[in-house]
Amino acid sequence: MAARSESVADEVLVTGAAGFIGFHVARRLLDEGRRVVGLDNLNHYYDPSLKRARLDILRRNPAFSFMQIDLGDRSTMADLFARHRFPRVIHLAAQAGVRHSIDHPHAYVDANLVGFLNVLEGCRRNGCEHLIYASSSSVYGANTEFPFSTLHRTDSPISLYAATKKANELMAHSYSHLYRLPVTGLRFFTIYGPWGRPDMAMFLFADAIMKGTPIKLFNHGRMRRDFTYIDDVTRVVSRLIDRVPEDSAGAATAPAKLYNVGNNRPEPLMHVVSLLETELGRTAHKEMLAMQPGDVPETFADVGDLMQDAGFSPSTAIETGVRHFARWYREHYGI
Repeated sequence: MAARSESVADEVLVTGAAGFIGFHVARRLLDEGRRVVGLDNLNHYYDPSLKRARLDILRRNPAFSFMQIDLGDRSTMADLFARHRFPRVIHLAAQAGVRHSIDHPHAYVDANLVGFLNVLEGCRRNGCEHLIYASSSSVYGANTEFPFSTLHRTDSPISLYAATKKANELMAHSYSHLYRLPVTGLRFFTIYGPWGRPDMAMFLFADAIMKGTPIKLFNHGRMRRDFTYIDDVTRVVSRLIDRVPEDSAGAATAPAKLYNVGNNRPEPLMHVVSLLETELGRTAHKEMLAMQPGDVPETFADVGDLMQDAGFSPSTAIETGVRHFARWYREHYGI
């Protein structure tokens, strides 16, 4: 295999770079002096103009380059990896959304399974030294043992989205075992912050409050979520990118790690709505509804192993995070 050229030796591939988490991760890596190749297909799951606005910010840095590629395009993905031979890959692209997966199952198979396979193949065939990939707290399904630990069983998903994310963990582990590919999976817990996704709770609530439309509160508002601010997430990725899992001896082991990335403190949904009302200066109209299929009443992340291995401790209180998000929302939409 040809040696990696010096011109691309420090490149990091960030898939989903036009997405919420991908954008913030790419920007942090650029601020740290790394060169980033961003990949995204700019699909219409939500308004692509928001994705393009994020990309406009990233493009201000000459160390950033962007490619519009679909993860499911096998030959194009193979060519990309063969040309760049990325030493570090951060895979954040996926078809997201628990509820969307109920009505659009094929999109999840194409992006989350076929697309991830193409990433794994690119990594193992081209000397990738560390793959970090996004999993989800949804893999815990209807688990009622709190806080959620990576030691808990996760073999009973209650949505197709969760099933594809669990499949990603299994696929990554098998590649790690078979090909000694170092992999780190991150189970994200309700990420929020500026430039967030319009289909996520924080954005949906703010939108409804400002437009005077009802907020849909499932389980009659009796929900708790481990809301995790985006800056804490990027801090985790920054600390882990060069922390390559060790290759243990023995046929039954693999250089693989799995972490929860959460705030380690579930917040009542009604408290979050109240904070948004305060920050936006308006009262929410609330529509109380029954629990939706595929949803769970509470999430709560045990991040002890992440604290031990990477010195990570979530540092953004929900009050601070909501304030930052609300300020961005009003500025971005000129409200």
